[in-house]
Amino acid sequence: MITNYEVLETMHMFNEEHLDIRTITMGISLMDCAASTPEESCRRIYDKIMRSAGKLVETGEAISRKYNVPIIHKRISVTPISIVAAACGAKDYTVFAKTLDKAARECGVNFIGGFSALVQKGYTESDKILINSIPEALAVTENVCSSINLASTRSGINMDAVRDMGIIIKKTAERTADTGALGCAKLVVFANAPEDNPFMAGAFLGPGEPECVINVGISGPGVVKHAMEKVRGKDLGVVAETIKKAAFKITRVGELVAREASERLGVPFGIIDLSLAPTPAVGDSVARLLEEFGLEQCGTWGTTAALAMLNDAVKKGGTMASSFVGGLSGAFIPVSEDEGMIAAARSGSLLLEKLEAMTCVCSVGLDMIAIPGDTTAETISGIIADEMALGTFNNKTTAVRIIPVPGKDVGDSVEFGGLLGTAPIMSVNRASCSDFIHRGGRIPAPIHSMRN
Repeated sequence: MITNYEVLETMHMFNEEHLDIRTITMGISLMDCAASTPEESCRRIYDKIMRSAGKLVETGEAISRKYNVPIIHKRISVTPISIVAAACGAKDYTVFAKTLDKAARECGVNFIGGFSALVQKGYTESDKILINSIPEALAVTENVCSSINLASTRSGINMDAVRDMGIIIKKTAERTADTGALGCAKLVVFANAPEDNPFMAGAFLGPGEPECVINVGISGPGVVKHAMEKVRGKDLGVVAETIKKAAFKITRVGELVAREASERLGVPFGIIDLSLAPTPAVGDSVARLLEEFGLEQCGTWGTTAALAMLNDAVKKGGTMASSFVGGLSGAFIPVSEDEGMIAAARSGSLLLEKLEAMTCVCSVGLDMIAIPGDTTAETISGIIADEMALGTFNNKTTAVRIIPVPGKDVGDSVEFGGLLGTAPIMSVNRASCSDFIHRGGRIPAPIHSMRN
């Protein structure tokens, strides 16, 4: 039972501490939209999305007005298109991306995710077509996001797909060079991708999910930082308890919004993702939150330990508040979207290698990182391979959203605007890993995957 007192207690978090409901995401199954031609399949997809999500935006806005709660994004996630399109005979799936984009615009949502494929153990022909379609699909659409699951703890790492995605990321950057390689900001590769993730660019509706579902993502690094300011000088046990209590309150408000949206739309409530997702706004930074632990600047020694403790305390507080915590639920560390991360990267305190270490304990992985445009596809694949190994061997979700910006080098920056922010171009180790990447094949699953 969520009481009015709990809501009132949290109001100043929205007004003063940058707490928001980052997204209400409607997941829509497109399994019944498969057809023998791409035209018929796209017609079914468009019609179903419009039927299901036509009132999503107005519902979110009504809930926002009722509770005076900022709801930043309304989004849609769908069944991976490589599954839906497999029977249609098309050799290019860009038409599906255009259909998703049209439906997203007409529904009024910010993003639609699901131009996706799950290839952790190997390719289907449809997977290959979708992956090869990504550069054009992301160049000609505004709101479509793409994700590829390349690895899992149960299956190992599909190194053929890792190699291919390095090439695809380069092509996507080149195809969207006029917008600072913006297409790459809408493309993410995963190990152990969650099927109920409401956050872009990795949102899709997994095959085990319901016909239609409401998932909510909340965000509140500013709230947690404000709570920690009250216990400066206290030991880390006190800090952990303080974070847990803040996460509990945040999650309760998120569940209130989720259940209200579920009831109004007549769609089942799925999960609350209680990730601490930053924005470029001052006061809404995960990096500044980490510095509140006592670090001079994010990236210095101790940063990984502080992030591990933060992530654990957030998860503990959230799972006390709701029985339906899912998605990613931890701390995001996207460089371009966090003013503290941007400052640390520019000063040289935060390096790519340190970010990789931090991904062992954060919510996702190497996120919104801009690198020199002349970085080779093989080097990008090597970065991906390392991150996939961290995910599979540590039995956690990891991801890479990396942006090789054409014409840019270390010391430059690229401006995306809005929540995507500004990315300083980060230095990349130039030693070649080409021979390793071109071996291909599959890195076998770790021994601890044998749990059945």
